[in-house]
Amino acid sequence: MSYLYLYAAAFGVVLVLYMRRQSKIHKTHKAELQESIQSGLAEPPSLHPVVDPLRCIGSGSCATVCPENALGIVNGKAVLKNAAHCIGHGACMAACPFDAIKLVFGTEKRGIDIPNISQNFETNVPGIFIAGELGGMGLIRKAAEQGRQAIAAIRNRSEGKGDYDVVIVGCGPAGLSAGLSSIHHKLKYKLIEQEDSLGGAVYHYPRQKIAMTAPVVLDLIGTVKFGEVQKEKLLEFWQGVVKKTGLQIGFRERMEAVERSESGFVVRTNKGEYSARTVLLTMGRRGTPRKLDVPGEESAKVVYRLIDPEQYKGQAALVVGGGDSALEAAIALAEQPDTPVILSYRSSAFSRVKQKNRTLLEQAEKAGRIRVMFNSTVVEIYDREVEIEQDGHKERFSNDVVLVCAGGLLPTPLLQKIGIEFATKFGTA
Repeated sequence: MSYLYLYAAAFGVVLVLYMRRQSKIHKTHKAELQESIQSGLAEPPSLHPVVDPLRCIGSGSCATVCPENALGIVNGKAVLKNAAHCIGHGACMAACPFDAIKLVFGTEKRGIDIPNISQNFETNVPGIFIAGELGGMGLIRKAAEQGRQAIAAIRNRSEGKGDYDVVIVGCGPAGLSAGLSSIHHKLKYKLIEQEDSLGGAVYHYPRQKIAMTAPVVLDLIGTVKFGEVQKEKLLEFWQGVVKKTGLQIGFRERMEAVERSESGFVVRTNKGEYSARTVLLTMGRRGTPRKLDVPGEESAKVVYRLIDPEQYKGQAALVVGGGDSALEAAIALAEQPDTPVILSYRSSAFSRVKQKNRTLLEQAEKAGRIRVMFNSTVVEIYDREVEIEQDGHKERFSNDVVLVCAGGLLPTPLLQKIGIEFATKFGTA
């Protein structure tokens, strides 16, 4: 009997420690949710999870796999505590053991425009197809499958003429899959990507986060059975696929317009124009990063997202913007050794940012690691310097990297100009 008492006591200790830890986690998540609401950041930007409280048991599996730390457990149920950070990749839905999560667009307060597409992913404009996140599918596996199926439909389509059978815009999972399928079906293709890296939204996941939780079928490659894989491993795999298959990608090439021609379409980019009988749009919903439109912005040292602060260690950095992403980037950079940071914002004060970020920024500013410049704008970017105007006074600063966090321009107006029709979703799939 003494052993039973010993086991019971040990179990009791473990249970108490577990309950204390869970209580601490729940309090933290609840505080984050309240901060998000008070900061006006409780509206998700795109595809996002909705939790059925009757099915949810509060296991926390969804929160564990979320790369953006957007989900948490409050009062024993999963909630979207950092809605503004959610990018709708769907790992949470796949991880839920009780099917308590579904992915939807928009909320009761704010609608999201989703293009109308057919079962073969063709829009109402014959010859223009949409696959992946732009069409409403953020899941990696399904986005890749949509890219593959869209190319199969394009292959069977005889209408239209051009130098290319298809121009593919965007190099995320859907675009990569579509490019491989184009090679497989011997189609003449042009694949362009506005950034300098492949992977789309996956490339911008935090380091070492789970990026895919289900097998995916790729033409030329077959079934890829990753199960759960970290972002870095998935990107490494895709880079190997590109090298192995000879997939051609036009990096840093941004689509600026799509126009109808007598026989098909003309796709205009910042580097040229291409005639094609079909166009497949596979870019994300976050849109094209908003530019500063100043001399020198085309420099390779200008970036629009911070992936790994450590890569800028020892460099003089300029961060432009006044939202949470700008403050978080400036703080992360300033934490690197010998990395002086300037944060430039055009307004006189920050608004709609988390109090935690305000506090950390103030601490870094007092420590001399960050210089905050309100009422300032970038005038010109040079090889080793940057010129900033503040309150009518211009000054040059030593500079190695410029990070622009000024939001994005959604592709909706461009697509509507082409004639693509949209439906507005208010919290529906």
